[in-house]
Amino acid sequence: MTILSIHGDNPLADGRQSERAMKVRRGVQRLLAELRHAVLPELTLASGRRADLITLSAKGEIWIIEIKTSIEDFRVDRKWPEYRLHCDRLFFATHGDVPLDIFPEECGLLLSDGYGAHMLREAPEHRLAAATRKSVIQAFARTAAQRLMLAEWAAERNGELGDSIRDIVAGTRDD
Repeated sequence: MTILSIHGDNPLADGRQSERAMKVRRGVQRLLAELRHAVLPELTLASGRRADLITLSAKGEIWIIEIKTSIEDFRVDRKWPEYRLHCDRLFFATHGDVPLDIFPEECGLLLSDGYGAHMLREAPEHRLAAATRKSVIQAFARTAAQRLMLAEWAAERNGELGDSIRDIVAGTRDD
């Protein structure tokens, strides 16, 4: 069953990301799929912050990937250190027009061209506490299941998508 709509009303796209950010995301998602990670974009964390990408590896490791598309994008964002509280490994992902030396050494680094990505630097491991891991995995599972259901409903075209459904997809009702 197809879960994406060709009619421009895809409930899986919230429209807040730039074209360039979506291109970086697409390449990173392909790399992560090759690494056997389940990937979920735009997950609202317990802190209220939204992770650009969060993944669950086959071994149960939780990674967060923060996408940056320019020097300015990186410089104005000071929230990324908070993501460490919700993952085992923290990465930045970018594209070839951004200088790589701006990204902190204590984070992993992925370089994407939109068709794939390469891991330039492995992220150091900071293992989550068991209770935090359980909470993040439950949020991941619930959000992924909700979004799959919404995508199926949109594909079936069984009715008008209301604001409450759009709120779930946008992550404003991820709880």
